[in-house]
Amino acid sequence: MKLIKDATIINEGLKFKGSILINNDLIERVFPYTIPPNITDSQVEVIDASGLYLIPGVIDSHVHFREPGLTYKGEILTESRAAVAGGITSYMEMPNTIPQTTTMDLLEQKCSRAAEVSSANYSFYLGATNDNLDEVVNANPSDVCGLKLFMGSSTGNMLVDDEKALTGIFKNSPLLVAAHCEDEQTIRENLKETRLKYNSDIPASCHTNIRSAEACYRSSSKAVELATKHNARLHVLHLSTGKEMQLFSSGRVKEKNITAEVCVHHLWFDEKDYKIQGNFIKWNPSVKTVKDKEALWEALLEDKIDVISTDHAPHTLEEKSRPYLEAPSGGPLIQHSLTAMLEMSKKDIIPVEKIIQKMCHAPADLFGIDRRGYIREGYFADLVLIRPDESWMVSGENILFKCGWSPFEGFEFSHKVVSTFINGQEVYSDGKINSAIKGHRLHFDYPR
Repeated sequence: MKLIKDATIINEGLKFKGSILINNDLIERVFPYTIPPNITDSQVEVIDASGLYLIPGVIDSHVHFREPGLTYKGEILTESRAAVAGGITSYMEMPNTIPQTTTMDLLEQKCSRAAEVSSANYSFYLGATNDNLDEVVNANPSDVCGLKLFMGSSTGNMLVDDEKALTGIFKNSPLLVAAHCEDEQTIRENLKETRLKYNSDIPASCHTNIRSAEACYRSSSKAVELATKHNARLHVLHLSTGKEMQLFSSGRVKEKNITAEVCVHHLWFDEKDYKIQGNFIKWNPSVKTVKDKEALWEALLEDKIDVISTDHAPHTLEEKSRPYLEAPSGGPLIQHSLTAMLEMSKKDIIPVEKIIQKMCHAPADLFGIDRRGYIREGYFADLVLIRPDESWMVSGENILFKCGWSPFEGFEFSHKVVSTFINGQEVYSDGKINSAIKGHRLHFDYPR
């Protein structure tokens, strides 16, 4: 047994001094506002957390770990280690690998691999195509986090553009539909106009207008229309525009059929940052204007946006250093997402309690994850200790992503993850990973 003692616990909208007793993989007792009784059992390990925050483990519901097929960019082993170093205890990984995860057999192969090497808890999305509805309808929603739908645009060949297939998915999927929404035709037209102006020498700053707000809205509004028509569970991924906010309503996650995600990079960066960062902040959907960023923050604080994720998607330094048209979209974020958001709390942009709601509680509720995302008795002991007053700089020496770089490199954060516990075991402590500890497969019990 372990006793994490005298921490500042941040959980369910409260911040209070307390202690947590862990028995094997579960939280056995929570001692709020009180000093726990003397525990003399020699088997109890006491961890002094005085001066530290104690939060539930972060759940990142949107990552690309690149395995199988693209492991020169990242792999489950390396990226899950970066995750726990950043306080992320559970992740949900996307299907656009090689081969693409469009069958349950391929999904189970990923799960088997994760059981061998993943430092964090895991689940994997099934990928939708124009012709795999049989796989979708036979998927077990207790074992699969969701169905990834590239709706209107895709960087691979998973674009679902057949109206009959779309109707079948929204009408029949037993899984939550998680949609990437950008309109391909609008993007192509914008790119054609930009080529006429710049030829092939297009600056990265044009990404905002090529993958434009209108491209996003046309696709996301269609997804919302289909979900409403067929009473489907829809989760719109990585929202990036103010215009799209009119599609969503404020309220509790469990009371919504249509939910929304924002990613850290769309809250942190805006179009001015292309001048310095260039392709290193080239994501799909694109980082957009200051007004768009402000609208995302407003919607997040008003609970129109339900969760914060990363869309962690590593590419090599060489790939991102290519000219704009050749450089892939995406970047590594999972190691620094929590500390980046805590930096926003220090600037009084968002209360720390709200961060925990959006990164821990809400993902657990939205996906119906079994006994995770909260500090509650009987829940799995996925916990993170944070020192709220220790400055440290992101550098090549402490980046754990396989790609070896970060858009936050050179930035000094004011909060530091000290320890991360997975199912009651300390998997990360003061810069070191315990490679013997492995995460568990996530299970889901929310009625969908």
